[in-house]
Amino acid sequence: MKVAVVGATGLVGTVMLKVLEERNFPLTELIPVASEKSVGKLIKFKGKEYPIVSMDTAISLRPDIALFSAGGSTSLADAPRFAEVGTTVIDNSSAWRMDPTKKLVVPEVNAKVLTKEDKIIANPNCSTIQMVVALQPLHEKYKIKRVVVSTYQSVTGTGVKAVDQLMNERKGIDGPKAYPYEIDLNVLPHIDVFTDNGYTKEEMKMVKETNKIMGDDNIKVTATTVRIPVMGGHSESVNVEFENDFDLADVRRILEEAPGLIVVDDVANLKYPMPKDAHEKDEVFVGRLRRDESHPKALNMWIVADNLRKGAATNAVQIAEYLVDNKIV
Repeated sequence: MKVAVVGATGLVGTVMLKVLEERNFPLTELIPVASEKSVGKLIKFKGKEYPIVSMDTAISLRPDIALFSAGGSTSLADAPRFAEVGTTVIDNSSAWRMDPTKKLVVPEVNAKVLTKEDKIIANPNCSTIQMVVALQPLHEKYKIKRVVVSTYQSVTGTGVKAVDQLMNERKGIDGPKAYPYEIDLNVLPHIDVFTDNGYTKEEMKMVKETNKIMGDDNIKVTATTVRIPVMGGHSESVNVEFENDFDLADVRRILEEAPGLIVVDDVANLKYPMPKDAHEKDEVFVGRLRRDESHPKALNMWIVADNLRKGAATNAVQIAEYLVDNKIV
């Protein structure tokens, strides 16, 4: 089992390596790939050192699986080249997500759609992943009509430059900016570029990806995505309108029994999910479960997950695990 990690030196790539090691993924050969300037440098994995190789070298080695986290343009250019030599690519960029010929997968929700013919598999957007993990089991029971979501997203979702900006601002240092405004002690209701309808690309990703992953275009989604000066994970306030009435105790039981979810909901003792608690965890945390008192068939909940792990690296590795376990690769 040869596994390439493309973008191995990046923020998500380094977490992918960490998750592969922690979950003891059954690889026999690791092929770390990065930009030309990094070729030849060594990275450590399970106590061994591996040299970073070029894209062309990695393709010539014909890995079984390639985990991509190197940006959309790289994925568009090089994922098909890996696929041509028989490699199954799991891509973390937005390049293939809405391609109708590619599967968009969150294992807890729709892994069963995968077949041996799927050579390029898309990993969804971080904010979408954590939301659909919580929505899917409720949709199966009550049928979701509409979702209104507001996100509170970590600077780590933007990358190292954004983390540096936040840390520099806290120290009073003037440095490179990832955002058009200060992020420390501030909130930016703006993630990705604005589109013609007044929504940002991040907001529209949540709409379109939710429908595709859950396999139901009848679910109406509206989103407001917000960047906050936090590291450790993304948080979401989610209002869900169902077709059928629900029992709150039943909702809690369904979520407690659902794969990949941990319910933290004890307001009497001030227990609810927070990014600090989700940091470096693979699960999605849900709490603040309560009826929407303005609507008889609506539920409010609060969803938190580590955006670099379940929101990116862990989800990709879980897809790879599913492929191996089910002998798809």
